[in-house]
Amino acid sequence: MYDLGIVIVNYNTRDYLRRCLQTVFASQGDFTYRVVVVDNASPDDSVAMTRSEFPQVEVIASTTNGGFSYANNLGLRLLGYRGAGDVDADAPRYALLLNPDTEVPPESLYGMVQFMDSQPEVGIAGPKLVLEDGSLDLACRRSFPTPMVSFYRYSGLSKLFPRSPVFGRYNMTHVDPDVEIEVDSVVGAYMQVRKTAIIDAGLLDETFFMYGEDLDWAFRIKKAGWKVFYHPAVTVRHVKRAASRRSRKAQFEFHRASLIFYRKHYRSTTPLPLHLMVLAGLLLKGGRALVPELLHASPSTG
Repeated sequence: MYDLGIVIVNYNTRDYLRRCLQTVFASQGDFTYRVVVVDNASPDDSVAMTRSEFPQVEVIASTTNGGFSYANNLGLRLLGYRGAGDVDADAPRYALLLNPDTEVPPESLYGMVQFMDSQPEVGIAGPKLVLEDGSLDLACRRSFPTPMVSFYRYSGLSKLFPRSPVFGRYNMTHVDPDVEIEVDSVVGAYMQVRKTAIIDAGLLDETFFMYGEDLDWAFRIKKAGWKVFYHPAVTVRHVKRAASRRSRKAQFEFHRASLIFYRKHYRSTTPLPLHLMVLAGLLLKGGRALVPELLHASPSTG
């Protein structure tokens, strides 16, 4: 049995993917791992590059861009994770979702394995992610976007009062980034998940095309009784949005994901006045393109 099964979903980011794989295979430490690259029908030659330069990688060349959840699930199934209560005995002890626009220092992967080995109650863990300019990727430690947390964020209160434990809750900007802390979620750019937590909660919800699926997975895994931890003793570089920064579809999917997550986890317990405020806020941010989703989308059962 491998210690770590790494799934890297790629879309048109060949050069980032090459550098990511170079750093993965330069990893050091007493652990074993498999690497699966799932390509979401990239128009560049990412698949050919990977097969040529990294023959040890298992490649899934999807003929369609089914989104982040869909592609990660393809990789997870190849590793032996099939769903809640259905995981192969020899599936890796941990699954790692890793973005192609990350670079892992030599001891990072082993460090994260060691951390989770030392904390058996932790179902998900993530490292400190730093951007190209050296600043913290705020998404690497988050609270769930409850209606009130989302209001603080969309209203700008979280930016006005980042050190407030109330207003700064979503990105936890009131906590020193070098402090290890239990959180609601880490980010799918580097999300390490325990095999037994996947047995309890299942795979990613493919209702999410991109964005929100990591929050949803963390929500379900925490609901199953596991803890989620941010572990800043390990640092990983993250370019961020290498494949989506200029994509209108990505912007739409961000707001669509917010709607899906809200309906799935909070709508049933949200009073009507606050519910209407949430919908108004989503419409204001998402624009007219979100109207069909607001009118017709139904809660996911994931």
